[in-house]
Amino acid sequence: MLSMKQETIREILDILEDTYPEAECALHHGDVFQLIVAVALSAQTTDKSVNQVTPALFAAYPDAFALGDADPEEVSTYIRRIGMYKTKSKNIVKMAKMLTEKYDGKVPEDYDKLVELPGVGRKTANVVLSVGFGHQRIAVDTHVFRVANRIGFVCEKDVLKTELGLMEAVPEARWSRTHHSLIFHGRNCCDARKPDCEHCSIGHLCEKHL
Repeated sequence: MLSMKQETIREILDILEDTYPEAECALHHGDVFQLIVAVALSAQTTDKSVNQVTPALFAAYPDAFALGDADPEEVSTYIRRIGMYKTKSKNIVKMAKMLTEKYDGKVPEDYDKLVELPGVGRKTANVVLSVGFGHQRIAVDTHVFRVANRIGFVCEKDVLKTELGLMEAVPEARWSRTHHSLIFHGRNCCDARKPDCEHCSIGHLCEKHL
């Protein structure tokens, strides 16, 4: 359900882009394979934590063939400082193995094929298509969900409806940039428990205060 006028949404997006000109994917990666692994690892943990473990992980397993042949228990030793590391190690090994068996070790540029991979859900697939392949996508993580509903872009109770609502509310050419802008605003200002409304660049347009 849409909650805000199109002109206001465009004005907010313009301000957020000016406020966070550096907003982009914060996960360190060298190619699309490393990107999909990093995004899968980032579930329910911070990008900063993932970036701390992936250099050694990617040095040991630089491609899908190396990771797909790995022992999940050995892989888990590289990522044990992040949440759910045992489950994630099993998933990324299974994912890499499927990539080698079905796609010659390459990450497919197709949503339906991506979500068939172990450990890859809607958000991960959208991030890979956006950041890895340049498609316009809105991936709804906890920051995007919170900020989009709090400021009034949409008024939804779940992630999927929020994504679909944002796709309707935001011009397609701005989808990917909007995703990153909302994440940066959520991290830097619109905190879950204590939003810094006093210093918010879009506070005068936010429906939380209207």
